Amino acid sequence: MAEIPAKILFELVSPGRLLVSEEVEMVVVPGTEGDFGVLPQHAPLISTVRAGLIDIHEGGRVKEQIFVAGGFAEVTGERVTVLAEEAMPRGEIDRSAAEQRLRDAEDDLKDAESEAERERAEKAHEIAQTLVDIASKAA
Repeated sequence: MAEIPAKILFELVSPGRLLVSEEVEMVVVPGTEGDFGVLPQHAPLISTVRAGLIDIHEGGRVKEQIFVAGGFAEVTGERVTVLAEEAMPRGEIDRSAAEQRLRDAEDDLKDAESEAERERAEKAHEIAQTLVDIASKAA
């Protein structure tokens, strides 16, 4: 009987850089249909990712959290890859910058004239609100 590996390779890529490439015990990803945990030998899947925190588990606890603004995740039995539109470690989130980003998004939403502008502004607002919520919980 084959031994089940204890770790899974987790890769997080955002525009311009590879943020994480390491073997971990488990990763929890904020999917658009709900959070999902990935362990070794997970069934293959592809999912869209919503704005939120990715939890990286090690030693039975969350060792690191990384904010993602959305993107895609691909899962195989050996690897989980997240292609994020924007990503940053939770510790790098600046509350005042997040609050300013939310105010700017609210202004853009009010000023949107076309349906396309409104959709972009709504998405930016959702991401900014998530950042503010995360920053507020850290305080």
